[in-house]
Amino acid sequence: MSLVESVQEVFAPGGMLARADARFVPREGQTQMAMAVAQTIEAGGALVVEAGTGVGKTFAYLVPALLSGERVLLSTATKALQDQLFSRDLPLLAEVLGLPVRMALLKGRASYLCLHRMELARQDISAREPGVARVLSKVEEWSRRTQAGDLAELTGLDERSPVLPLVTSTRENCLGSACPKFRECHVHQARREALAADIVVINHHLFFADVAVRESGMAELLPTVRVVVFDEAHQISETGVQFLGLSLSTGQLMDFGKDMLAAGLQRARGMADWVGLANNVDLAARDLRLVVGELRAGTKLRWTDEAPEGTQPEAWRAAIRRLALACAQGQAALDAVSETAPELERLYERGSELLARLAHFDGAGSPDAVRWLDVGSQLRLVESPLDIAEAMRTRLMAAPPQAVGEDGWPQAPAAGPGRSWIFTSATLGDDEKLSWFTERAGLQDAKILRVASPFDYASQAALYVPRHLPPPVDPSHSGALAQWISQAAAQLGGRTLVLTTTLKALRGIGDALHAQFAASGELEVLVQGEWPKRRLMQRFREGSAHGQPGCILVASATFWEGFDVPGDALQLVIIDKLPFPPPGDPLVEAYTQRIEKSGGKAFTSYALPEAAVALKQGAGRLIRRESDQGILVVGDTRLVTMGYGKRLLAALPPMRRLESPQEFDRALQALTRTSTTDLPCP
Repeated sequence: MSLVESVQEVFAPGGMLARADARFVPREGQTQMAMAVAQTIEAGGALVVEAGTGVGKTFAYLVPALLSGERVLLSTATKALQDQLFSRDLPLLAEVLGLPVRMALLKGRASYLCLHRMELARQDISAREPGVARVLSKVEEWSRRTQAGDLAELTGLDERSPVLPLVTSTRENCLGSACPKFRECHVHQARREALAADIVVINHHLFFADVAVRESGMAELLPTVRVVVFDEAHQISETGVQFLGLSLSTGQLMDFGKDMLAAGLQRARGMADWVGLANNVDLAARDLRLVVGELRAGTKLRWTDEAPEGTQPEAWRAAIRRLALACAQGQAALDAVSETAPELERLYERGSELLARLAHFDGAGSPDAVRWLDVGSQLRLVESPLDIAEAMRTRLMAAPPQAVGEDGWPQAPAAGPGRSWIFTSATLGDDEKLSWFTERAGLQDAKILRVASPFDYASQAALYVPRHLPPPVDPSHSGALAQWISQAAAQLGGRTLVLTTTLKALRGIGDALHAQFAASGELEVLVQGEWPKRRLMQRFREGSAHGQPGCILVASATFWEGFDVPGDALQLVIIDKLPFPPPGDPLVEAYTQRIEKSGGKAFTSYALPEAAVALKQGAGRLIRRESDQGILVVGDTRLVTMGYGKRLLAALPPMRRLESPQEFDRALQALTRTSTTDLPCP
């Protein structure tokens, strides 16, 4: 029996999934996707699948992957999705299918406890602070119980905790095989398990970080894998661009000085003026930051000439060279003592890499890349390719290098199909070719499949655009929208998610809603950044349970996708403006210039598809089950007054339209106020 036939039987009425779970309902779209994945695994090549919300794409790629008997690499967008696949979905399906599969979870080193650095943490001055010391004690106690060393096991550990840098390693400060704790190293253990597993679950950041630096263990793993699946594939272009470029931050340089001071005093006291050398690096890094002046955090400065826009070229170059000199002086001191201790040798290697990057940014940028400066409390110097298409074609999806036998001669290529690449997400474009995704990822020749959501959006959801709001360019827009939100959310009892397109709007709307409900306490206003993301999501999902007030969550960035609130805890999603790319962003400008130089129209071929995909992602937060009911509100009248609005509307699910305030009020009143009933899941 072929793999396609086996997969079809599993998803059929009365098949293995139906027998294992009485709630399972066969879905045409899910079966169609699963069979396409099976065909690609059998034949090799690339498949791109846009699977609408509710299709059940996870099972649709996991079942053929497991039944194939091939070694499979699964890459997801986030560590949370990794944990879900590894801890829930894969074990469940392996049991249902009766397959003895070895599975491994592999994350970046920042996700694992570093035993060596934990021992050193007590010597850090910050460990004397009561809050830090208390959390560090908790980590130390947990370290005696954990097998994997995965910090995700430590519930309640804030992802912003100052303890994390003290107990985890980076590529720069890891001692590798010279570490006294190497045999017990959790990162090394995770890599060994991955090399021995049939199914390995990673994330996109780890995948592309390895492509860039060949450091995470993937260099050994990928050649042994024939099937690669990217879930939430819409993120791979952005992630790949981030890692395939080059960056350097003043924070990295200051950390180098700090670590040089600590290691020098501990391992080579008296051999150099470690205090003076470290101070020189620290001061030079701070001086570089001062050259930029007082700018709002998050500002991106264009860098098309010898210095970033808005800086004095002479002052910028002088500051870069002072920083390079300070690092070189540290290098010279480390060179004299590097053979005496692994820490000093690794610091010498770090210094060499930092000097190479400083030299790169002191020269002209690559003509095939875009360079800019990220401004915050620190500076980040960035040079990035515009997309990952070339890297995908030449470095990833090209045929693996021919193996060499023991006699030194090339071996004949293995018989059978080549590697299979599966890319899937709920949102990959707004046209039949999924050009938004395929062109940037170099996948124009891939097979394309679009599977529609099984949800009945016409009856489950409605779309409303308030016509009275001022235009988005009007400074009063956020205030007027916040006033309207407060009335709608109060009527609904919370259950409202507000997605903003800018941090300025996030703050403006968040502050206005806080002021509106501060006195009455009628609703609790949650604003991204005020609490850790995990805590915000947990509180919002609780809603008005346990006698608490209902919630309004105002969020941006990461909440536009991957935030899942099924049931009636979320029934109103409000998007403040059409999510066009920010015009001042250096990458956006570079995309625009490239399109226009080639004779294209940047608004039509770049800005509109970007907005359509982002709008589709935001709208996807509303309906997560067949039983959900809700309203999507877009606070931007351009959606219904401008000609391009038709293309954006076509990208949205087929919701019914509410044309007047009265229709909206009736729809709001009709939303259920009792818990919805869970219906069968795919």
